[in-house]
Amino acid sequence: MPGHIVSSYDADLENLRRSISEMGGIAEKMVTEATDALVRRDATLAQAVIAADKRLDTLQHEIEERSVLLIAKRQPLAIDLRETISAIRVSGDLERIGDLAKNVAKRVVAISDQAVGQKIILGVQHMSDLAEGQLKDVLDAYGSRDVKAAQDVWERDGEIDALYNSLFRELLTYMMEDPRNISFCTHLLFCAKNVERIGDHTTNIAETIQYLATGETPTGDRPKNDASNYATVTPGQG
Repeated sequence: MPGHIVSSYDADLENLRRSISEMGGIAEKMVTEATDALVRRDATLAQAVIAADKRLDTLQHEIEERSVLLIAKRQPLAIDLRETISAIRVSGDLERIGDLAKNVAKRVVAISDQAVGQKIILGVQHMSDLAEGQLKDVLDAYGSRDVKAAQDVWERDGEIDALYNSLFRELLTYMMEDPRNISFCTHLLFCAKNVERIGDHTTNIAETIQYLATGETPTGDRPKNDASNYATVTPGQG
């Protein structure tokens, strides 16, 4: 991207990019550690995830303020305006990803002392692994302005939705088979939904990358496969 006549303008844009990069790193770490805390039922690690969210909130607020100030002072056009608007959008999605990771961590604190078979957690872990991969890939795509890589993330979101549908039914079955599982499985369902929403926000970022690079957003329906609102489990159904 060519430099501007006013060097401080370039510095303003670069500061936005650095802040987004920092937010992305924090969000990635929170998602990874929230998952690790769930798998190990580690309340201490979960508390660290909860605490990390404050920095993410602060950065998102700063990015919004600096972006609004940049628009007011520089009155950017074309790609510069899109980059500034994109910074606001991406920071908002990263802040929400942090909130969702924090929500998972809070559930971990609630169930950390409950003894339940590790197999039940594997489905959420697998979902989270996919969401972490999407987040990493979309942040790389944002840094390189790679529309093709962003499109790939956009198309992969349906995988997480399909897993969520399967996990939803599985956890309902566990609860019906043994009422002692109800509390733990309910918390896991909320964890899974938070992970599914993390996938949605990576898809939002992918759409923002296309807007940033081309000035257009993807057309057509997202590849959504979440049918949990319609899911039912009949007693005795495996």
